[in-house]
Amino acid sequence: MTKPRIAIVPGDPSGIGPELIAKLLNQNGVQEAADIVLVGDSHLWQRGAEQAELDVPLNTVDAVADQPGLSHLELDTIASEDVKIAEVTVEGGTTSLRCLDQAMDLAMAGQVDGILFGPFNKAAMTAAGLNAEDEHRYMARYMGHDGYHSELNVLDELMTTRVTSHIGLKDVAANITEDGILKAVNLANDTLRKAGKARPNIAVAALNPHAGDNGKFGREEIDILEPAVRKAQQKQLNVTGPWPSDTVFLKAQRGEVDAVVTMYHDQGQIAIKLLGFERGVTVAGGLPIPVATPAHGTAFDIAGQNKANPGATRQAFDLLVRMAKTHRAERCAD
Repeated sequence: MTKPRIAIVPGDPSGIGPELIAKLLNQNGVQEAADIVLVGDSHLWQRGAEQAELDVPLNTVDAVADQPGLSHLELDTIASEDVKIAEVTVEGGTTSLRCLDQAMDLAMAGQVDGILFGPFNKAAMTAAGLNAEDEHRYMARYMGHDGYHSELNVLDELMTTRVTSHIGLKDVAANITEDGILKAVNLANDTLRKAGKARPNIAVAALNPHAGDNGKFGREEIDILEPAVRKAQQKQLNVTGPWPSDTVFLKAQRGEVDAVVTMYHDQGQIAIKLLGFERGVTVAGGLPIPVATPAHGTAFDIAGQNKANPGATRQAFDLLVRMAKTHRAERCAD
């Protein structure tokens, strides 16, 4: 199979993104796994190479189509003197958005098969006009995608998604629905299949303590979660639950499940970050193109100091390559 082509965006220039990408590109097997297009201002990539004390050759091209190996698409989004290490700036947010826009343009034109971006700073992006809850919703709107999509979190071979996300805990129960659970289950199943899992094993976490204890601590499991799981099973999906949320991740840790569908943000986030924060990956699930990024942030406290750990970035790249291969094969088959 022809190698997939991946667009890589530096992330916020004030953070560790450019350094991480420089370290990624110098790891064994990376440039052999995919054709790579660096999207962004040349001085950002050069700065990242200097921070990492590594070499990143820039093969600047005018057009991306059919370009093999490692290439660079030059942009002019920020002046070198406007890059302020470890600071939230409008300029940093602007270059983050403009580089991401260009990568999405390439993907929508069929010139790349996936996008990897370094960590963004949401405050900087918001100041620059993000005008969305997060970058995932920004990407969906930019690409004109109105189907179901959601952030998925990945640690090694384990994936989590959630039925509710950025809402107050007091509002969670009222927003748990059969439809929402089924959408989260389907998203996890589809994403894992694209990443190479033929029949993913998915566990649904309960909402209440002890999975409601037969209604003693709430009826959501009886009235909503159990019917949703049965409907998923009737569609031949490999789904079980609801499992008590204080034990379901023990099953995940033992490798008994491929994904856990949680009911609210921290239910899964706390568990997966404790299991391996430095390796965590975020996937923009449900979008028309594969998109991944390391789950950690811009790490201003170590920016520019050659201390950034590229472990999560490599995990994101490897997962993205698998998804991009599937995306490329499907696109070429159409």
